[in-house]
Amino acid sequence: MNDFLQTLLHWSASSSYWLGAAIFLVALLECLALVGILLPGVVLLFALAVLAGNGALDLSSVLLLAWLGGLSGDILSYALGRRLQHKVPQLPIIRNHPQWLINAELHFARYGVLSLLVGRFIGPLRPVLPLVAGMLAMPLTRFVVVSLFAAAGWAVAYLLPGWMVGAALELHPPELFWQQTAWVACGIAGCVLVSVLACLRGWRTASVVSAVVSGLTLVVLMLNWSSLLVFDLYLHDLSQLIRTVWLDQTMVLITRLGDFSTQITVSFILCVLLLLFKQFQALFFTSTTLITTAVSNYLLKHYFERARPSILLEPLQSFSFPSGHSASGFAFFLVLGVLASRQQPQRWRIIWLLAAFIPASSIALSRVYLTAHWPTDILAGALLASLICSASLAITQIKQPIPALSKRHWHVILPVLLVSFSVLVSWNLYLSLKLYAY
Repeated sequence: MNDFLQTLLHWSASSSYWLGAAIFLVALLECLALVGILLPGVVLLFALAVLAGNGALDLSSVLLLAWLGGLSGDILSYALGRRLQHKVPQLPIIRNHPQWLINAELHFARYGVLSLLVGRFIGPLRPVLPLVAGMLAMPLTRFVVVSLFAAAGWAVAYLLPGWMVGAALELHPPELFWQQTAWVACGIAGCVLVSVLACLRGWRTASVVSAVVSGLTLVVLMLNWSSLLVFDLYLHDLSQLIRTVWLDQTMVLITRLGDFSTQITVSFILCVLLLLFKQFQALFFTSTTLITTAVSNYLLKHYFERARPSILLEPLQSFSFPSGHSASGFAFFLVLGVLASRQQPQRWRIIWLLAAFIPASSIALSRVYLTAHWPTDILAGALLASLICSASLAITQIKQPIPALSKRHWHVILPVLLVSFSVLVSWNLYLSLKLYAY
């Protein structure tokens, strides 16, 4: 087995062009209508990313190829739907599984552009939604603009973990790293699995269960963070291998989404909008979650007094554990995910919450990349936000569930938040670039 692996790694290192072509092709087929339903693209892309991360291709090339492949698959699927239109239900596979097309149409009709962003990360919907967009004659310009962003997020989410694994294998990490990684991975996976199962089974106490498992995992991490030094140091060093100028700038933009000034502004705007819409239950849940998370994070930072990594030219002076950016980012986007998932089937609630994890995780990972935090810091911040969000939801819904926001409400909330984030992130950006210089 080791000989086979070594042979495979040697081939990938000497055949980087073929490896790059394979990444592009698999990404295209994974997002292509009908083909993507049958192809185990996630497994193949992870394996190819591992080979690339082992010294064959740099991260920027891998992400670019996957992005172009995914975008090409989307456009081809859109063109197919636009051309066939009413003949789409009679296509092979779709004919035998009409529920896939029905679910995609319902999802598209209800959420429009947003469905293309969220559906990107949902197995059967990923290759079908662009087909439906073409079939329903969605304007081409709007479709391409949305797909540009959706394909970019999808490429990062599906290729980055595999590339990092490949890079880790190349560096031959110490034995304690894998042991500590296994403990951390099992803890986080167990927390997520229990929460997901509680939701899927429709337990009335699902939010309480989620709060309990998040709290227990957080307590274990708080008691043992000093024992995970090898885990923190190695992942910190590994993250520095992928640094490039363009990725530095991108990560600064992402990390600014979680800045205190940004979060307090968008949180205030969201609360004001909920007040204007007279969504008092949603307002109570939102304000309670965001305020409690901020206060708790501040208190924990000053209790543990953990020093930050000291690589920056001007090291940050505040304490490190837990990460404030991670906590506030997860709290804010989990709140949006919860509000978007109200009065929907359990499966769709999970999907919306998983969608909320994407921007929140991006903010958290940017903190490690920019050497502002250790990996255990961002995990603690995420768990803290999950605990408080779940507990706040349980308290808010003691008497009755939070009513779902209407489509009209979301048509106001989302554009306002997007504009607010754009203005706040770009404001005095050069100062942030100087802040994270190393």
